[in-house]
Amino acid sequence: MKIGIVGSGMVGATTGFALVMSGVGAEVVLVDHDRARSSAEAEDINHAAPFAHPLVIRAGDYAALAGARIVVLAAGVGQRPGETRIELLDRNAKVFASIVPELEKVAPEAILVVATNPVDVMTQVTARLSARPQGRVLGSGTILDTARFQVLLAQHLGISSQAVEAFVLGEHGDSEVLHWSGATAGTIPVLDMAEQRGRPLTREAREAIDAGVRRAAYRIIEGKGATYYGIGAGLARICLAILSDQKAILTVSQVNARVGDVADVALSLPRVIGADGVEATLRPDLTPRELQALGESAAVLKTAVEGISVI
Repeated sequence: MKIGIVGSGMVGATTGFALVMSGVGAEVVLVDHDRARSSAEAEDINHAAPFAHPLVIRAGDYAALAGARIVVLAAGVGQRPGETRIELLDRNAKVFASIVPELEKVAPEAILVVATNPVDVMTQVTARLSARPQGRVLGSGTILDTARFQVLLAQHLGISSQAVEAFVLGEHGDSEVLHWSGATAGTIPVLDMAEQRGRPLTREAREAIDAGVRRAAYRIIEGKGATYYGIGAGLARICLAILSDQKAILTVSQVNARVGDVADVALSLPRVIGADGVEATLRPDLTPRELQALGESAAVLKTAVEGISVI
């Protein structure tokens, strides 16, 4: 099973590394306009295979993506310190306008997984540029924000992050919505679990966790220039769900017919991910405040996508 990665910068290369370390797929092809970079990344990652899983990873051109089950789109310019994901939009939309038509020619059956920021808008750009069924174009969305939420809740509660189920909805960005009302740990609502553990989730504690999730990318970019480990692992998780037909529930981005009063907008909701990509979208119970925040997030993204001239 072949997985293509377009863009061999930090996110693309780390995704390739994560696939090898977790044994997802059989062959990974890195495509980049800088062939020397993609070749070097492929060679370096290949040297990790003896310590993990025997995947083949190589560099190639677009033609090498023929027959791929999945193509991860990680190409584009990086987010600058202090720059919002939405401010990246114009530059990266132009990059995708040249990439997606090539993928339509060589890998028309592949499921496209968008990682480039702003990921929700870039997912909608990809969907408009592609003739694939809607479920076969998705973005990494808030899969990373959800992981951050789970980690910070687990740290507060003093338990494993794998015991926490808590989703982040909406934009992968400033307007994202932490779904506090549905968060559980060991099937127990997190507010109740916090009381049982003697670690109450006060308003100050919830605000600190919210800021920890919402501002994580800015802190990391300020400290080291880019984020890539978390999203690389998240993209490998999405690929595993598709290749293994897991029917996993992940918060990924897809174009929605309507979110609140906003029509035709891509954002993240919990979705069933299997061999056909997005196979179902779930609608979690939200408080009136969460529902309002999700609608506001949709409106932010709709405004952004309407300003794109390349689609």
